[in-house]
Amino acid sequence: MKKLGKDALKLDFERTTNEIVEFIRKTVKDANAAGVAVGLSGGTDSSLVATLCVRALGENKVLGVIMPMVFTPAQDIDDAKDLAEWLGIRTEFVNIQDISETFSKQLGIDQNDLKQRIPMANIRARIRMVVLYYYANLHNYLVAGTGDRSERLIGYFTKYGDGGVDFSPISHLYKTQVRELSKHLGIPDKIAYKPSSPQLYPGHKVTDEIPLEYEELDPVLVGLFDRKLPPRQVSQLTGVPIKVVEEVLRRFERTKHKRTYPPMVRE
Repeated sequence: MKKLGKDALKLDFERTTNEIVEFIRKTVKDANAAGVAVGLSGGTDSSLVATLCVRALGENKVLGVIMPMVFTPAQDIDDAKDLAEWLGIRTEFVNIQDISETFSKQLGIDQNDLKQRIPMANIRARIRMVVLYYYANLHNYLVAGTGDRSERLIGYFTKYGDGGVDFSPISHLYKTQVRELSKHLGIPDKIAYKPSSPQLYPGHKVTDEIPLEYEELDPVLVGLFDRKLPPRQVSQLTGVPIKVVEEVLRRFERTKHKRTYPPMVRE
């Protein structure tokens, strides 16, 4: 069998773009909504979603919301603003530092306690969700999710945080596909290929929390979930150690609750 690599992630850019654009239009129309709100981080996922929403609805029906903290890199804020200007969309700028500090103070969170770092990071993601829904409710908009398939499959998102959205335009695309489609649509390389980081605590890097860089992770995910291959065969076809492939699979199993509606006795 052919090795799993970049070829397994090739996209038909035009077909993919048209499919997503039509999906956005139909979703907004069916909801009788006036437009969409997108959280802009200056990263590739949110930049691609905003770009596709503009293609689908026009710049007047897309609102970009920028929500930094004191440790957010200035370059990310500048990139978010530049993208919004390039697209011609309106923006709201909400510094969530004070909101985050209020939660921290009221809950007695010790910022130096590493055990509390992830729970606090999840609070910040949920603050952003609340802010997005404020603007969405204000304007009769839908919240457009910015998560991709790579993140979704390994549960690398905050439940009811960045996972709290009305629809997900790119959740079927792997991170490497998102980057390539972004480049195809004219998004600057400095954004399209920017190293991923949720920026939920100082110095936050995606490699702090996932087992592989996306260039290595995505072929593993293709093998496990698209081709339904056993872990050992995926390891052989990708060159990724079997223990790491098994860890990817464990992450999928552990995070199933994030991808399903909360269980109930009956509907």
